Amino acid sequence: MSKQRVIIIFPHPDDETFGTGGTIADFIEKGANVTYWCGTLGDMGRNMGNPVFANRETLSTHRRKELQEATEVLGIDYVHLGYRDKTIEFEPLEEIVTHLRTKLEQEKPDLVITHFPGYAVHPDHDALGRAAVEAVKEMKEEERPELWLHAISNQAATDLGEPAIVRDVSEYWDTKWKALRTHLSQADGMVDLLNREDQLERLKTERFYTGDQLR
Repeated sequence: MSKQRVIIIFPHPDDETFGTGGTIADFIEKGANVTYWCGTLGDMGRNMGNPVFANRETLSTHRRKELQEATEVLGIDYVHLGYRDKTIEFEPLEEIVTHLRTKLEQEKPDLVITHFPGYAVHPDHDALGRAAVEAVKEMKEEERPELWLHAISNQAATDLGEPAIVRDVSEYWDTKWKALRTHLSQADGMVDLLNREDQLERLKTERFYTGDQLR
């Protein structure tokens, strides 16, 4: 599946690796140009490292550095969209849509990956995913990129059926794991996940709904 220009739109540092790290590594290996549009710096997150090395004032600096290191591992660029962590749902939707649509019209990707609104668990995920979907819909039909949607909620399969795209990314696990480990302030939660075999196997498979499966 050849993709030349890919834009990934999620709200937080580490979303890019958890949801799409293996897919990114695959695309890069095949010569695609991939950019991560990160909505916030995740500075309102609860994890501060273990042992604690950050505080509320310094967390954004740490998470920006972690994001830089993760994107270097994955071989991609990133753009910080400038929104505030845990407040995207309160921003005027039309303003975010216009912001994203204008940038997409400039970049002209052939694929956009974002969260499936309503099935992404975190309010920031849902809000930015909704804005990204609407931004793609507002583009001229001939310029509109393909849309892949990452759902996190366990309810997604019940409500939506199975995702159209299921990618075994175990071949790229070493890259994905290395990128995950750069997010040191958030690593506790990752280790907890990876201590469970079912979660480890789940991270080696990346699943996406398509724009045709929106409801």
